Amino acid sequence: MWDDAFPSFLIGLREGLEAGLIVSILVATLVRAGARSRLAQVWTGVLAAIALALSFGAVLTFTAASLSATAQEAFGGTLSVVAVAFVTAMVFWMRRSAHRLSGEIKEKVTGALGMGAGVLVATSFLAVGREGLETALFLWTTAQAAGESAGPLTGAAIGLVLAAALCWGLYRRVLRINLTKFFTATGAVLIVIAAGVLGYGLRDLQEGGVLPGQTSYAFDLSGSIDAGAWYSTLVQGVFNLTPTMTWLQVLGYGGYLAVVMTLFVRGVRDATPERVATEAAGVAEAVGATGVTGAPETSLSRRRPTWVVPVAVVTVPAVIAGAAVVFGSPKPAAAETVAVSEKDCGKGFSAPKPGRQTFQMHNTGDKTSEVYLVDPATNAVYGEVEGLAPGTTRALVATVAGGTYAWRCVPNSGAAVTSKAVRVSGGGSSRAVVPVSEQDLSGPLGQYKSYVDEGLARLVGQTRTLAADIKGGQLGQARGDWLTAHLTYASLGAAYGTFEDFDQKINGRADGLPGGVHDKDFAGFHRVEYGLWHGESAVSLTAPAQQLATDVAGLRKAFPHQDFDPSDLPLRAHEILENTLQFELTGDTDEGSGTNLATADANLAGTRELLAVLKPLLTTRAPRLLPTVDADIARLQALLDAARHGDAWTPVTRLDATARARVNGATGQLLEDLSPVPDLLEIRKSA
Repeated sequence: MWDDAFPSFLIGLREGLEAGLIVSILVATLVRAGARSRLAQVWTGVLAAIALALSFGAVLTFTAASLSATAQEAFGGTLSVVAVAFVTAMVFWMRRSAHRLSGEIKEKVTGALGMGAGVLVATSFLAVGREGLETALFLWTTAQAAGESAGPLTGAAIGLVLAAALCWGLYRRVLRINLTKFFTATGAVLIVIAAGVLGYGLRDLQEGGVLPGQTSYAFDLSGSIDAGAWYSTLVQGVFNLTPTMTWLQVLGYGGYLAVVMTLFVRGVRDATPERVATEAAGVAEAVGATGVTGAPETSLSRRRPTWVVPVAVVTVPAVIAGAAVVFGSPKPAAAETVAVSEKDCGKGFSAPKPGRQTFQMHNTGDKTSEVYLVDPATNAVYGEVEGLAPGTTRALVATVAGGTYAWRCVPNSGAAVTSKAVRVSGGGSSRAVVPVSEQDLSGPLGQYKSYVDEGLARLVGQTRTLAADIKGGQLGQARGDWLTAHLTYASLGAAYGTFEDFDQKINGRADGLPGGVHDKDFAGFHRVEYGLWHGESAVSLTAPAQQLATDVAGLRKAFPHQDFDPSDLPLRAHEILENTLQFELTGDTDEGSGTNLATADANLAGTRELLAVLKPLLTTRAPRLLPTVDADIARLQALLDAARHGDAWTPVTRLDATARARVNGATGQLLEDLSPVPDLLEIRKSA
């Protein structure tokens, strides 16, 4: 959160100070002219500018929320580029204009004094409104980049409060600040931050399909940099630099920084000492001039209550913003009813309009069917309803863009039926998943079965060694050999579905058994673990250890002949670590060895092996997924490595609260990023 707050703090401080200086000069000029009665007009204009900025932020937020995911990327990227342009212009304008700022504003105020109240309101509104709009736009883009709004809003609020305090101090002559140096220093930092916002915006435009090169990476450091570490989070939050960046991002970031920073520094060097002194003195004098009297205050005839104008200037922007949100958001189209049967699929289907659409799928046939909205040329799936029973109706929601669409109905028994294709005209893009067949998964499945078979072969020898240690009374040696064997077994997690009853015999827990750890049916690794770390004799452990070796040998023999459902392979990518989070990281399976984190490490190795064989299928369907997952794995691996001390491991229950929270958080994040894998690699009947 706080790493995302700094850019917004800086923009809030700088923009707030600019606006505050302008307001202070306006107020000081009116006081000097003896027109205190017209201060209300200044504050009315300021209030209107604030209302406009807040309304603008609301329009941005709610308009973006109503767009499709792809359109949101393009919208956010465009506004990020616009925000960079505004910030750049603001930095150069303030560097050039500080020395004449007070003179220009005093001239405008002097002219406004001889005219109506509306002119003075407009003067303060225009003077402050630009800063407000720039702040709203920059805050919105930084919140988009951060993925959350709490940090940016908090940082901006702190910056604005500090700016208000500084302006009050300058006005009351209790502070003296070299404003030229302040705006120069903050301008240089903002240019660096703006370069990062530009890079982020270009990436959004690539993901929105506006710019090319989405998969042309200049570098990918996700395997060597911990994306979750504090320093990575800080760099990404402040500078928008990520471990993986495209060539367009790098060129945009570097080019902007080189050109703009060079021009900015050159302009600062061109400023003479006399001019710098004049700028600082002129602004400070204008802000602090509060005690000079001049012409008598003018009396304005009031034909309306004093509250009417302030209420109006706040209400009007809010009403306009509300109307923009309401009328600018796409209206959901009436749900189209599409008939489904084993003979006639897609009856009633007509070319939909682009955007988010809801289709009511009604099964008019006699068989339960799978229903898919597909691109008939590629079989890519845009949406699906599984198990639509006869006589029932269910909604299917999908984003429609320019392209060709058709319905495909696959009854439980019978051939698939595809509707007539329709062509949708329009821009944008819609994300579709190319279906996976059993044939597609056969290669990865063969590779993984070979990996498991090799692991079981090692495990047979390791459990026999363990049993021999115990039979020979070498219990110290047995503890080390127990861990070696157990970690080998834990690394084969994706095969749990095929191990059937063997898993309960080999790795069963005491939970649920009537006698707990003393139950006669408690067997396998955890039974031996309990005995080794609770002082049982070699005699009492010989039989459980020998039984473990026998069961492992039985599994090794049976495995080549067991059915391994190909659809289980993508599921295990998520389920292995779900079990890790539920059992290992809670210490639930610890029977005395304190090696839960070692088991978690072995589970992570098994997940990594599984992703390696699935990589070709995932890369073509979700090219950004694996770099993200690799960064998550590297982060979790580093946390687990920190708990290892040679051959010993810190028990999970002895981790301090912070370390334990980090391990749990890293595992949870990895699980979240792995969650799309089963859906991406689901075997669908639509192919």
